[in-house]
Amino acid sequence: MWEGPLPILPPGGYFFMKRGKKYQDAVKAFDKKEQYDVADAISIVKKNATAKFDETIELHLRTGCDGRHAEQQIRGAVVLPHGTGKTVKVLVFARELRLTRHRQQELTSLEARS
Repeated sequence: MWEGPLPILPPGGYFFMKRGKKYQDAVKAFDKKEQYDVADAISIVKKNATAKFDETIELHLRTGCDGRHAEQQIRGAVVLPHGTGKTVKVLVFARELRLTRHRQQELTSLEARS
């Protein structure tokens, strides 16, 4: 059982942890009630980046589409700037002549990508 006087709760009813200096500085850098353009928002995020790794941004959009209907579903894929990090292996069953043609096509497609 608790012995002694009951703790006094703040008006919200919860005890909040103290925020760090970097967090407080980041919160002061923008206005929560203002809506920013994408370029402005990204510049604010980059200016306030404090981690030693590449930080991520999460984006939420209201598209007005109803996902329950197949024709309104939005799907897509994003190619990362440095790929997925996995090496691609291709197994080819072909004769010698076709194999050399395939290698030539592969080299031209790699040159076209870069």
